[in-house]
Amino acid sequence: MGHPEGPARVRMLQHHLARLGYPFVEPRPATDADLLSVHTPDHIRRVEGGDFHDPDCPRYPNIGFYARLAAGGAVLAAQRHGFSILRPPGHHAGPSFLGGFCYYNNLAIAVRRSGKRTLIVDIDGHHGNGTEAVFHGDQAVTYVSLHRIYNYPGTGHESRGNCLNYPLPARCGRALYVETLEQALAAAGSTYDELAISVGFDTYREDPLASLGLDVDAFYDIGYVLGELKLSTFAVLEGGYIPEIMGPAADALLHGLSEGASGPDGPAA
Repeated sequence: MGHPEGPARVRMLQHHLARLGYPFVEPRPATDADLLSVHTPDHIRRVEGGDFHDPDCPRYPNIGFYARLAAGGAVLAAQRHGFSILRPPGHHAGPSFLGGFCYYNNLAIAVRRSGKRTLIVDIDGHHGNGTEAVFHGDQAVTYVSLHRIYNYPGTGHESRGNCLNYPLPARCGRALYVETLEQALAAAGSTYDELAISVGFDTYREDPLASLGLDVDAFYDIGYVLGELKLSTFAVLEGGYIPEIMGPAADALLHGLSEGASGPDGPAA
C-alpha cells in the first residue's frame, strides 16, 4: 500500500473542479525570504538536502523543490484570494521541525508574506501543531483549530493564548461540528483583515485517519459559516485521504464560502 499523501488526492480534486469550470493558475516556488519568514535556516537546509528522518515524511527526490513550490502555491492563493490545492501539505511543519507529511508550513508562509491581521481557521481533522508553533504569541494572528481528540500529533487539547483549540470526539457529526465552529469564531472576535483556511477533508465520515463523521454536504455548511465573516479569504489544502470525495467536498466548501459572503451585508472585498 502506498503513502496516504499521494498524488491521486490532488489529481482527482483538480480534475473534478476543472470539469466544473474552475480556473487554475500555476504558482512559482517560494523564495528564500518567504521560507525564512517562518522556518530556521537549518530547517530549510535539511529539507532541501534530504538531511532528515521522519517515517511520515519520505525523502523523495527533489522534495525540497516540491515543498518550496507548495509554499509558493499558498502565497499565490493569498494574493489572488484563491484556494491552492497544493501538496505536500504544511500545518504540521513548525519553525524547525517537519512531520505528518509536512515539510514547510505553506499557510504560515503565506500569512507572513501578506502581513495582515489574520484569522487562521484550521478545519483539518488533525491539530495543526506546526501552525500553532509558528504563531503562538503573535498579536497579529489568531489560530483556531477544530480537530479530532486523542489523535496525531497528540497536541491541541486546550487553548493557549491566541491559539484556540477545539478537540472533538471521533465521528461527532455535522451538527456538533458546525455548532463548535460557530462558538470558536465568536471567541476569536472580529478585528481581522484576512481569513486564512487550512482545508482538510479528512473529517469525512469514511476517512481512515481523522474522521469526524462529516458528509460531503457538511463542507458547504462549514464554508457558509466562514463566508459569513465577510473577510478577504484564501485557503490551502492540508489533508484528506479519500481521493474520490476531494473534488465534490472542495466544490461544496467553495460554494458555501461564496454564498455565505454574499449574505445580507454583501460579499467580502
